[in-house]
Amino acid sequence: MNRTEFIFAIAVILFVAFVLGWATSWLVARFTRVSQSDIGELDQMAQALHEAEETRDQAITYLQYREEELTNQLAQAEAELSAAMEGLRDARHEAEELRSYAEKNSAR
Repeated sequence: MNRTEFIFAIAVILFVAFVLGWATSWLVARFTRVSQSDIGELDQMAQALHEAEETRDQAITYLQYREEELTNQLAQAEAELSAAMEGLRDARHEAEELRSYAEKNSAR
């Protein structure tokens, strides 16, 4: 094989490789092409996801508000309980003093 035939053979091999690569690229692009219906479906999914995220954010906000409200109610109930217990303690102490006083007066 002389030099001219070798160059011609390499050129043919490179041309065939180029054609095969181009054909493969075209086939891949043809089979992986996104259709308009797919794009529409993706848009609908994106919209649904956005609405779900908004709903989630609203639920989180409501739960935080409700938790704060319940925490305040609990603190208020604990304060009222503490005041009632203190009043009961004072009433028991006063009742004990009155009993002692009554026993002293009845013993005379």
